[in-house]
Amino acid sequence: MPGISGRGLSLEERRQLAVNLTRVLALYRSILDAYIIEFFTDNLWGTLPGSWQEALDRLSPPQLATLLLGMPAEGEAVRYRSVWPLTLLALKATACALAFTRTPGFQTPSEFLENPSQSSRLPPLFRKHVRPKKQHEIRRLGEVRTHLGGRGWVWEPIEAVSPRGTCSVPPPSHAGSKAPLGRITANRVSVPLVKKLRDLTGCTQVVDVGSGQGHLSRFMSLGLGLSVKSIEGDQRLVERAQRLDQELLQALEKQQRRAPQVVHAGPRHPPRHVVKWVDPTALCEELLLPLEPPPPGGAARLLLTGLHACGDLSVALLRHFCRCPEVAALASVGCCYMKLSDPGGYPLSHWVAGLPGCELPYRLREGACHALEEYAERLRKAGPGLRTHCYRAALEAVIRGAQPKLRRPGVQGIPRVHELKIEEYVQRGLRRVGLDPQLPLNVAALQAHQAQEHRVVAFFSLALLLAPLVETLILLDRLLYLQEQGFHAELLPLFSPELSPRNLVLVATKTPLGQAFSALETEDS
Repeated sequence: MPGISGRGLSLEERRQLAVNLTRVLALYRSILDAYIIEFFTDNLWGTLPGSWQEALDRLSPPQLATLLLGMPAEGEAVRYRSVWPLTLLALKATACALAFTRTPGFQTPSEFLENPSQSSRLPPLFRKHVRPKKQHEIRRLGEVRTHLGGRGWVWEPIEAVSPRGTCSVPPPSHAGSKAPLGRITANRVSVPLVKKLRDLTGCTQVVDVGSGQGHLSRFMSLGLGLSVKSIEGDQRLVERAQRLDQELLQALEKQQRRAPQVVHAGPRHPPRHVVKWVDPTALCEELLLPLEPPPPGGAARLLLTGLHACGDLSVALLRHFCRCPEVAALASVGCCYMKLSDPGGYPLSHWVAGLPGCELPYRLREGACHALEEYAERLRKAGPGLRTHCYRAALEAVIRGAQPKLRRPGVQGIPRVHELKIEEYVQRGLRRVGLDPQLPLNVAALQAHQAQEHRVVAFFSLALLLAPLVETLILLDRLLYLQEQGFHAELLPLFSPELSPRNLVLVATKTPLGQAFSALETEDS
C-alpha cells in the first residue's frame, strides 16, 4: 500500500500533515468509531451513503483487497467492474496519500521460503526458542554478522557466501534437527540499525526496555558484542531470559571447541537483566546506571531501544531520551496504542494538542493496531474464517435482545468457528457470557444475518483502510514532540509488514545525522 515517507519531512510539512490527518479523521469518525460486532444492532451498513453501499455490495473478498485496500495479488491487474462514486474514490486516495508508508526500503526477505518457521538468514543458535516474526525483527534490528575480532560471530549457509575468506565448519545444532552445512565468515561485515546508530552517536551501552524473554538483548550482546542492559518488569520473563542466556553460552562454547580456529575465544558477556517496572511519568534511575564505570573524563552514552514497547512504555522511552543527558539515541517500535494513557500518552506535542479534532478515543487507537496486510491476505484467500465478525455481530444482536444493558461482553475464543452453524456459534457464545444457551433463537433472523456476511467484511475493510491514518497521527505526534524539544527524529519502515505489522521504527538522536539516516534503513546483502 503506497503512502508518504516518514523520513525527510520538514517541520512545516509535519505540521501540515497533522492538520490534514485530524481533518480527515473527523470527517470519517463514524466509520472509525464503529465496533464491527455492532454491525446489526447499530445498522452500520445503513450509515454508509447509498452509492457506497451499491459499490461495495458487489465486491467479493479478493476484490475488496485489490480495489478498496489497494493490495492486489502479485501480477493481478486492477480493473473496476463498475463506476465508483467519487466520494469513495476520494476516501481511498486520501487514506493512501496521508498514511506513512509501511513498505521497507528493501525487497521483502526470502528468509522463510525454505522453512516457514526458521529464518535462513539467522544462525540456528539464535533462532532457537524464537518465533518467526521475532526472528525477522531482531535480525533487522541487530544482525549477528560482524568481525570475528570482536565478541560476535556469524554462521551462514554455504551457498549464501563467497568462498573467499571463509572456513567450512559444521553448523551449530538446532533443536535436534539437521541444518545445512555452513561457514563461519571472517571477512564480511553487515551492520544493522542498532549497531549503526550506536556507532554514529558514540554510545557505549544499549538499554533494551521491556525486553521480555531477552531475545533482542541476547542477540545484541552475544551476537554483536554490544554492552547491553535488559530491563523487564516481569520476574518470570527475566528468569527465563537468564536461562536462555546460559543455554546459548553453553552452545557457543561447544561450537568453539568444534571450530577453535575460527570462533573467537575471548570472553562473552550476556546482557545484564534487571527486574524493574518503568513508570511512564517518572525517570527510572536504574535505566540510567552504566554497566561499567566510564573512562576518566568521560561519561556513559546510552542508546535506548524498545522492540514493540507496549502502550505508555514507548512514551516513557521518549521522555527518558528528552530529559536525560546520558541518553544520546533512541530506536523504538511502539504497539498497543489503545493502552496509551488518556491524557498523558497522547498527544505529546504542543502542535497536535492544539489542533481541533486531535482526540483519539480508545476505539480509534485499538483499530490502529490491526494487521492490514494480514487481513488483505485473508481477503485474497476468501476462506471461511472471514465469517467470524458476522457471527460475533449476530451473537451481539441476540445478547442485546436477552440483556439490553449487556453491551460488547468479552467472548473467549470459540474454536473452529468456520465449521459451526451460526446458531451453534450463538449458543456457545451465550454460555461464555453467562447467559442461558437454551434461549429460544430466531433461526431465520440468524440466517438473514449470515446472508449479509459480505457486507460485514466490506465494512470492516473500510474501517481497516482508515486505520493507518490513526497510527500515522500517533507517530507523527511523537516526531513533533521530539522536534519541539530540539532533537532530531525520523520514522523508518524497518520490518516486512507481512511479518511484523507494527513495522515503523522511531529513530531519534540529539545531534543531526543528515544523510546517515538513509544508511539505517538499508537492508544488508
